[in-house]
Parts: sequence; structure tokens; C-alpha cells
Amino acid sequence: MSSSKKQTRGLGRGLSALMSDVPPSPPEGGDATVASERQIPIDQIYPNPDQPRRSFDDQAMEDLTASIAEKGVIQPLIVRRKDGPKGAYEIVAGERRWRASQRAQLHEVPVIVRDFSDVEVLEVAIIENIQRSDLNAIDEAAGYKQLMEKFGRTQDEMGKALGKSRSHIANAVRLLTLPDSVQSMLAKGQLSAGHARTLVGHPEADSLAAEIVKKGLSVRDAEKLAKSSKSKPSKGKKTPPAVKDADTVQVENELSAQLGMKVSVNHTTGQEHGQLVLHYRDLAQLDDLLRLLSNG
Repeated sequence: MSSSKKQTRGLGRGLSALMSDVPPSPPEGGDATVASERQIPIDQIYPNPDQPRRSFDDQAMEDLTASIAEKGVIQPLIVRRKDGPKGAYEIVAGERRWRASQRAQLHEVPVIVRDFSDVEVLEVAIIENIQRSDLNAIDEAAGYKQLMEKFGRTQDEMGKALGKSRSHIANAVRLLTLPDSVQSMLAKGQLSAGHARTLVGHPEADSLAAEIVKKGLSVRDAEKLAKSSKSKPSKGKKTPPAVKDADTVQVENELSAQLGMKVSVNHTTGQEHGQLVLHYRDLAQLDDLLRLLSNG
């Protein structure tokens, strides 16, 4: 298969197809060796520099290390051959197992070698991480953003392939517009995604986040705090407009091109509803719009 064909395949191909349905563990009493599985020295394996997952829970890593030290690596890593040192391999999926194996002082780990393009390596890494239940909200959102920016995936396509709603993906990506300090609190588990969503687009998001954490407020109380502080802007301060995600801007541009007038799509912070505003320049354009709506 040519490289161009690989890059145009659908996101829905998923992990199981890309990895040839590698089982999480061998059936009880069955052969534990997968046909293409092999043992490779751990020092010949390198992490993927574009790995979207940036944080690893210390306690979870300790538990995994203890398990591997006792039972070994049950599910093989997925790797590909990499240019560089002789015999070098790059991790496609399984970096946590590789890290834990190093901690457990293993000399070799089981791997399955796959022939992946650079595009496929990043896509598989993102999908694998997104499907993990312990992935923090910021890493999850960054994965969605990478899929949209690097592969041109729409929120609808990702939702269908990953079993997520479009609104879930849209709300996740909006978290990346929060100040770095708030994103850090979210990544560390100090704030929940629900708390953080109430602060998206708020001019005082960082100070409110600190107050929410300090007081241990519920999501509902955080919503009330965000609304009350937003209704009382500081003197001399102009509230900056909320940053819109790429999909919203695309919808605005498409509608504007079709209708021939400026279109604004405004989401209510932390909610599913919002406003669709059409700007007409004169009464003649308004008549054209009304005629268009009545005809269709």
C-alpha cells in the first residue's frame, strides 16, 4: 500500500485494525505467543517524541511496575523500525509498559513490529491515549486538537470513531483556551473538567480557579461564582471576547458564504446552548433572507 493511501484512510479504522487485533492477554491455558511477537532488548527501544500523553500518574506507574516485576509484560508493545542506531525501534503504543519495564529492571520486552507511516504512528498514539479512562482532560483535549490540525478530522468524524458526542469533543477542545495555570490545575486533578468548563472565556479564570480549589466548591457553585463575577466587571477593564474553536469558526464561514452575510455563532460558557446571529446590511438583504427561509 502506498504512503498516500495510508494517509487518506478513515479514522474509523481504529486501534484493533491498525494493530491486527492484538489481544490484551492470552487466553487461559492457551499459547501466550503471538505469531509476530518477539523479544527485543529494552535499550533498543525509544519513545515517540510526538507522544500526546505528557503526564503519567505516579501511583498507577508504581502499580504497573510491581505487576510487571511479578508477572512480566503480558501485552506486547507495538513498535516500528526507526532510522538511527542499529536495531533501533520506536514505540507506537505501550510507552507506559516500556517505562514500567525499565523501573522493574527488565532487560527485554515483548514487541510486535508494524510498518507504520509517521502519520499513522501519531494517529494511533493519539487514539490509544484518548481511549484510556485515566487520561487527564488536558491531554485528551490536546489529542483531539492534534487529530483536527494534523489530519483534518472534524469533530463529527472523531465522535463517531471514538464513541464520543460532538459536544463532548467541542467542550474538551475549549479547555485549551484556558490560562496555563488553570490547565495545570486540571491536568493535576485539582480541578475537574466540569469546573474548568465554567471558566472558559472568563477574563478572571485563573483567580477563580484558585478560589474554587481553595474553597472546594462544587461545579454548580463554581458556575454561580463565574456568573456573578462576570456580571460585575472591574472598572476600566474591558472583557475580552471568548476564543472560538476552529470548528465554530468553520461553521460561521460556511454559513456566511452560503447566505452572503456575516454570521456569528456564540456558545454560552459551560452550557450546550447559544446564539446564532445573522447580520444584514440593509432591508433588501433581510428580504432575501426571509425569502430564502420561507422557501426551504
